[in-house]
This record gives sequence, structure tokens and C-alpha cells, in this order.
Amino acid sequence: MARALAARPRVRVTGLDPHLKVHLGAWARGTGHRVEGDVVVRGPFDARRMAGAERAGSAASPVERPPAAWGLAARGALVEAGGPALVAADLDARAEVWTDLAPKLYAQAAAGQWDPATAVDWAAPVALPDDVEDAVVQLMTYLVENEQAALMVPARFLARIHPHFREVVQFLATQVADEARHVEVFTRRATLSGREPGVSGAGGRASLQTLLDEPEWATASFLLSALGEGTFLSLLSFLEAHAPDPVTREVSHLALQDEARHVAFALGHLSAHLAADPSVRDRLRRAVERRHDALAATAGLAPAVHDALVVIAAGSWEPAAIARGWAAVQQLQADMDEGRQRRLVRLGFTERDAESLSALHTRNFM
Repeated sequence: MARALAARPRVRVTGLDPHLKVHLGAWARGTGHRVEGDVVVRGPFDARRMAGAERAGSAASPVERPPAAWGLAARGALVEAGGPALVAADLDARAEVWTDLAPKLYAQAAAGQWDPATAVDWAAPVALPDDVEDAVVQLMTYLVENEQAALMVPARFLARIHPHFREVVQFLATQVADEARHVEVFTRRATLSGREPGVSGAGGRASLQTLLDEPEWATASFLLSALGEGTFLSLLSFLEAHAPDPVTREVSHLALQDEARHVAFALGHLSAHLAADPSVRDRLRRAVERRHDALAATAGLAPAVHDALVVIAAGSWEPAAIARGWAAVQQLQADMDEGRQRRLVRLGFTERDAESLSALHTRNFM
């Protein structure tokens, strides 16, 4: 039909299908022609339709700032003019959201998704002394609320990132899925022995609320992932090493693998952002200081959480064991501080600034 109309302005169409006129009318409207009875009259629509079209960059690599008019078009597509603008996607600067690690990290994340029902042997024996089981339940309760915050922060920004940066959007979607799994497995471990969850400290929730309130993508990602989840790498490694049972060990190990990707992505996109605009570093510094000031009156890490860490490392309440557990927790906090400083230096902070900013990080760890 298209070839026939290209050769002549009017084409008579006949056929045996009783619905021919319905189909013919729909086809003509979609291609810019009109129908007079059983005759299709060629229209100018095709030429006009693509007159203002532009290519949405290259499929292989994103542009610096995709226009809102590209909307949901696939990267590299020929975009017809006149479509709706994607005004909600205000995070539309490559320097702000992109990292060349995004495609690789997304591929790793997609391949590394695991099923909580099968990745953990929930039938493994968990017969711990009551005080140790209580400590595990308390730590799992604490982890649940922290992982819920870690889920909500990227979810808040996900729809604001222009889909032209599809690998970033895809990666953040896997990050949200990761955190949802962590919430599930930590909840299941907390209730595995039939106990109720432990204490949720007001200071801890206040600390996490500051992450949810952070309005900027760069500062929110920095506080959550570069500092908070980075600190949690040490915590999860500690729990894996000192786990008193195989289920606790496995859920800590699985979450640790996921969190390492989240930290790598944050460091990647923040490094690219800082390379393009070094003044962002001052905004990151102020965000740490602002958060510290906001939490100055709070208690920080709940005593129940600290004591649970000591008991898990100790294995019992015997004085000699508690002394070992206490020393292990002190070393954990030193490792957390060293890791934060290392990541801050990687983002271009001086060693002196890294030391002072790490010291200001919330005592609640995340």
C-alpha cells in the first residue's frame, strides 16, 4: 500500500474481509492519509511528521544533557517532534548521575540477584543460648530499619533520573530490589526462633530520617552509600565473621555482596560529578556537618545494639568472653572509621578533612 501511494495520489482498495473499512481507516489515520469510501488519498503526514525529528544521541553512549522533549524515547532512537516532555526527570545532566561503571555494575547486579527462599538454608540448625539468640534478634531488628531507609532513598530519586541514562536507572532499580531482599532475610532471621523483634531506638530512627530528608541526589547518595553503606560493609563483614549460626552468617554474606556494589556505584558517579564540578565537594562536606548538627542531641547507636554486637562477638556473658567481644567491637569501629577515611580520600578530600569528616559521621553507623 505504501509503495502504491508513493507512485500515485489515490489508490482504490478492495478485499473480502467484512471489516476491511475499519482496518483501512485505522491504518490511514496512523500513516497520515485519509479514506474516501474505498479509496485511500495520499496525505503529506509522513514528510511533515518527521520533519522536526532528531536522533536521541547514540545507543552506545549518553549525551551530556538529554532534552525533556525526548521523553521516554530509547537512547539512539529517531524522536518524532511534538511528544510530551518528561519534566519530572530533572536529574538530566550526565555529570551529575553517570559513571562509566554503570553498565558493568548493572550487569553484575542483574546476574547477582538471589532468591531469599533458596539462597539461605532456613532449615539449618539454630540452637543458640537465649542471650546470644536475643542479641542476634536485636541486630537483625536494627538491620531491618536501616535497610528500609536504604531502600527508600534510591527509590525517591529513581523516577527523577532521565531514562536516557538507562543503565543508571536500571542499576538503582536493582539496588531497591537488593534492599527489599535484605529487609526480608533479616526479618526472617529475627523471627526464626519465634521471638518478637528487638528494640528500635529513637536516635537511630532520627539518624535515618536525615537520609530521607536530604533533598539533593549527590548529597543523599554520598551520605547513604559512600558513608553509611560503606560503614555497613565493615559491620556485615563483622557479623559474617562472628555469626553464631549458619543462617546469620549466610544472610550477612549475601547482603555484604550487594552492598559492595552499591558503594562502588556511589563512588563512581560521585567521582565523575566531582571531576566535572569540584565545588560539589563543599556541598558534600556541608551535608556531613549539617547532619551531625541535626543529630547532636540524639543518643546515636542504641545501647541494645552495641551490647548485642559485643555478645555476638563474645558468644556468651562470661567475663573473659565479654572482654574479647568488647575488644572486637572497638576494632570494628576503628575499621569503620578507616574505611570511611579511605573512601573520602578517594573522592578527593585531604587526609585531614577525611579524618575530621569521618569523625562527624553518625554514631548509628548508617
